[in-house]
Amino acid sequence: MDLVPALEEPLKKVLGPATAKVMAEHLGLHSVGDLLHHYPRRYEERGQLTHLADLPMDEHVTVVAQVADARLHTFASAKAPRGKGQRLEVTITDGSGRLQLVFFGHGVHKPHKELLPGTRAMFAGKVSLFNRRLQLAHPAYELLRGDAEETVETWAGALIPLYPATAKLESWKIGKAIQTVLPSAQEAVDPLPESLREGRGLVPLPEALLKIHRPHTKADIADAHARLKWDEAFVLQVALARRRHADAQLPAVPRKPAPDGLLSAFDDRLPFTLTDGQQKVSKEIFDDLATDHPMHRLLQGEVGSGKTLVALRAMLAVVDVGGQAAMLAPTEVLAQQHHRSIVEMMGELAEGGMLGGSEQGTKVTLLTGSMGTAARRQAMLDLVTGEAGIVIGTHALIEDKVQFHDLGLVVVDEQHRFGVEQRDALRGKGKQPPHLLVMTATPIPRTVAMTVFGDLETSVLDQLPAGRSPIASHVVPAADKPHFLARAWERVREEVENGHQAYVVCPRIGDEEDDPKKARKSAEDEAEKRPPLAVLDIADQLAKGPLSGLRVEVLHGRMHPDDKDAVMRRFAAGETHVLVATTVIEVGVNVPNATAMVIMDADRFGVSQLHQLRGRVGRGSAAGLCLLVSEMPEASPARQRLNAVAATLDGFELSRIDLEQRREGDVLGQAQSGARTSLRVLAVIEDEEIIAEARQEATAVVEADPELTGLPGLRTALDALLDEEREQYLEKG
Repeated sequence: MDLVPALEEPLKKVLGPATAKVMAEHLGLHSVGDLLHHYPRRYEERGQLTHLADLPMDEHVTVVAQVADARLHTFASAKAPRGKGQRLEVTITDGSGRLQLVFFGHGVHKPHKELLPGTRAMFAGKVSLFNRRLQLAHPAYELLRGDAEETVETWAGALIPLYPATAKLESWKIGKAIQTVLPSAQEAVDPLPESLREGRGLVPLPEALLKIHRPHTKADIADAHARLKWDEAFVLQVALARRRHADAQLPAVPRKPAPDGLLSAFDDRLPFTLTDGQQKVSKEIFDDLATDHPMHRLLQGEVGSGKTLVALRAMLAVVDVGGQAAMLAPTEVLAQQHHRSIVEMMGELAEGGMLGGSEQGTKVTLLTGSMGTAARRQAMLDLVTGEAGIVIGTHALIEDKVQFHDLGLVVVDEQHRFGVEQRDALRGKGKQPPHLLVMTATPIPRTVAMTVFGDLETSVLDQLPAGRSPIASHVVPAADKPHFLARAWERVREEVENGHQAYVVCPRIGDEEDDPKKARKSAEDEAEKRPPLAVLDIADQLAKGPLSGLRVEVLHGRMHPDDKDAVMRRFAAGETHVLVATTVIEVGVNVPNATAMVIMDADRFGVSQLHQLRGRVGRGSAAGLCLLVSEMPEASPARQRLNAVAATLDGFELSRIDLEQRREGDVLGQAQSGARTSLRVLAVIEDEEIIAEARQEATAVVEADPELTGLPGLRTALDALLDEEREQYLEKG
């Protein structure tokens, strides 16, 4: 494949080693092509020309004026103690008023030579007040010679690109470097097939690059954006379409449940009927399992919509025909919880091969890192002999020593917590690629699903099963209205007196190992300089104060697994009234009797995380209550975020808000490979239509020419997108 020599050129050859080093280290830019794709964040207008008589304070202005006089002063300062400091003061006039300009230090030499009385020039800078007089400090200026009218118009109207910069390299230096390499843009090979580009009226790539870095008008910027968004969406969707195409070629063992086997025995003992949503999604999954290439499906479901049940039925369908199913959970607490609830749901069907077990039953095995040696050895034996049809575990399942008899289905719970390598390692344990079902309770806007999980088919469970109670959510402004917080603890007592239980969630554990540097992340945290509230402190305060007399226990990630399990068991059994915990309870913890949750420092959690946490209450027949405690002032963005969470229980709505507030870079970053997001101009939420159309176009292109032999430009762009890490990521999925 012929490479694009001009764009492959390393920056150190073009810009010199020092600048190239900073660009590589701080901005991840290595070649001319990288730099051309480092787009401006926004554009500054030099400002419409302003008369000196009506200059606004604190604004960037551009004025055309004549130098009236210029004086050079020397003064003593800390930097120049012997009276060697220099300050140049220039007075300019345009007939309507006068204005002072100042230049300091080494910056005085050039203007001192050029700004002689009588010279006309354009000056651009920010208006400030000094000694009650308006001034511009260190303005940019351009001398006017010859045809002044035309120069004034073009210079003042120019759009100055501002680039994402670093402390080591200012935006204007990046701009200069880009001007140096801009001629190479002519050689950029266009990744879009010509028919697609012309059909959609998009400008060619070289033109788009020129327009984004050196626009003459706002229309230029719009043209460039429209074109570059398509590039990003299309190249990414082609990468995903090629994945789907390659997956469709892989062999898999079709798994069709037996008509009167384990699955029907399980369905017969369910005390309720499946919701329409569960039936529809189950059908989609069973259809996939019956084909001879591996299923790759994403199951998104609202908190409590019954995803585990749907996944369990898929696992039973595979066990029915002699295969094994593995469920991968992100934490031990969650793996144990899944194991408990699956064994409960299956009853005697989970006791295959045991006395009193069902004829059709199978064995459900748990495998986690903290199990004792004997238990582990037994679990691994159950897997390799095929005795255990279903295994639930943490990363321990992925270890080399773990072997399966016939792995047919992998269910990954809470996908966003697993690295690609982990999923890949588990998939490699089947004799042929197993079917894959990825579950998430974090609702993902459709566009993110198309972008991040674009290689998976998506099923959505958005119907809550009958009997789930509504959750009332309120923001408790602890700083403005301390009596609201006192009332919150009263509400917790009332719930306990009515026979229920409560969670109190804190952002931090509070033992010495917590690193205070890590504790303060956001600017809002910086502003208030208070470390986040901690589980151990709050539990202590509550037990001695507002909740004295109630049984209060703590749960956090650094406890020994056995202790965690014991705490969860006591809470599930109703022996503990109030559980003070970190976000270890965020996913999957199921205690129907817990009706209230108080989230301390709620502003320190993300929107989706708050929605997840809230889903732990209201799981039984009694109504749920979620109180979001925050000390942030009413007008702060943090409080608006909390108000949004309190206002709706719709996870998809909240995930949109979440995404608009964070950058989608985070979302893509964690689900891609952790490499920086490949999206520069594409905004996942706003550009929904472009992504959807690009997906269709990409699928068509790949079906017609899977190897892209006729589209060398597209292949070059794919290689650039799929640098090493991402290539592996897409390989593994």
